[in-house]
Parts: sequence; structure tokens; C-alpha cells
Amino acid sequence: MFDSADLPVGDGLSIGKSRKLGIVGIPGEIKIRWHRELPAGARIAAAVLSRSCGKWHICFSVEPPAAHGPYPVRAVIGIDVGLTSLIATSDGDTVPTPQWAGKASRKQRRLQRALGRCRRGSRRRLKAKMRLARHSARTANQRRDFAHKLSRILVSRYSHIAFENLNVTGLARGMLARSVLNAAWGQLISFTDNKAANAGGLVTKVNPHGTFQECDGCERVTPKKLSDRIHNCPGYGTVVDRDVDAAKVIKHQAFPWSKGPGAGLGALSPRVAA
Repeated sequence: MFDSADLPVGDGLSIGKSRKLGIVGIPGEIKIRWHRELPAGARIAAAVLSRSCGKWHICFSVEPPAAHGPYPVRAVIGIDVGLTSLIATSDGDTVPTPQWAGKASRKQRRLQRALGRCRRGSRRRLKAKMRLARHSARTANQRRDFAHKLSRILVSRYSHIAFENLNVTGLARGMLARSVLNAAWGQLISFTDNKAANAGGLVTKVNPHGTFQECDGCERVTPKKLSDRIHNCPGYGTVVDRDVDAAKVIKHQAFPWSKGPGAGLGALSPRVAA
């Protein structure tokens, strides 16, 4: 039995006026719980029907309407990713790690311990395994959804975006492996890169060596411990959040012509920040 199937629209799949799904070989129409509205003017080209953790999902591929005119040139930003704040920007904004991330991690450990207590081959173990799989899938969906929304906000407000060229795979093998994986830096950077390319923007990555030690104002190296959260430059007199200073260094290394104040990220909507 297959867990996924490709369904070309008009040759096996149709969407009725009641917004229900019709599939050849299945009598009647299937009610869908829509995650979001389809883009205005877009045409559905194909769909993928898949099963995960006992639930069925359908993903539509759409052809968007043709864009008119050139893409506007917007602001420039540098972004430092972290664990205390998911991102800090060169404009002085910070986005905290989502509240659900810590709760999801604790529940994951609790479900894993419950699975370990079950006897192999028992029905109880099978049910515990399914609960763990469903929770893992839900957490992955939340993480991916948040990364999509945040990357969309970044691309809609900035045409030039700079990140550190981090070895996320290597960092995920260290002492902070669980926190690094929960933060999903690589996913956020990848989503931002893809969206920027489609929107005519540019994502640049810089060498991460020394970015959080350097002063953005005078380029003087000020040694810090990982526990030091404030950048205090004895030469230039700058006192600022360490991650914000690192984001400014990243921005000016990637785009040396961009010295000057930025536009600001603005407030995230409650739905994105939750």
C-alpha cells in the first residue's frame, strides 16, 4: 500500500464549487480542512496526496499569476541567529525562540520515556510509538510553518539579506545539539534564500569567524565569553546587545556600502510570534 500519490488536476483530481476534493475511483467528494486560501488568480496545476502518522494530507502546486513590473528595491539587513533569540537583526530587532519549542521538547522526552517502558511487540508499545510519531510530525510542522512565515516577512521588507555561513550540521553534533536542532537555523536560512531568489532579492552568507567579537563601530576585536550578552567596546564606547552588534558586523561584511540606519523589522503579528 502506497503512502503518497501524484494527482494531476483534470486527470484524476478536481475541486468542486463546494471546495471539496474529487478523486477518480473514490465515490462522492471529500471534505478538506483548508490550511490557507489559495493565492488569488493562481491556477492549480497538480497535487500530492500523502499519508503521515495515520492522517491524510494534500499539497497543491499552483501557477501564480504573472508579476507586473520590476521588483522594488528595499532595505538591507544583517541577521545573527542564536538560541536565546532566534534571530537578532542589524536594525536592533530580536525575535525570540517560539514559546512552543520548549514545551514540545519536554513532551518529546516524556513520550520517549513512555515508549521505552513498553514491552516490545505489545499493542501498548504500538500505541505509544504512534503518539510519539504524531507529536514529532506536529512539532516539525510547527517549526516549518514558523520558518516559512518569518522568512516571508524578511523577504517582503528587505531586498538584501546577510547571514553567517554556519556549519549547522557540525553544530548539531555538539553539546547544544538539541537546542540547535530545535532552532532550525538551516531551515530558516534556506527558506529565506529560496523566497528571496523568487522575489528578485539577494541572500549573502559571510564567514562567521569573529563576528560576535568585533565592534561594528571601530572594527576593534573585544573578546567575549558565550555568557556575555552585552557588547561593550572600550575604544569606541559602544554598548549594545551582543547579537545585534554581530548582526551589524554581518551586514557590513556582506554589503560594505550599506553603512547607516536601517528600516526595522517591525512587530510580528501574534499568529507568527506565538
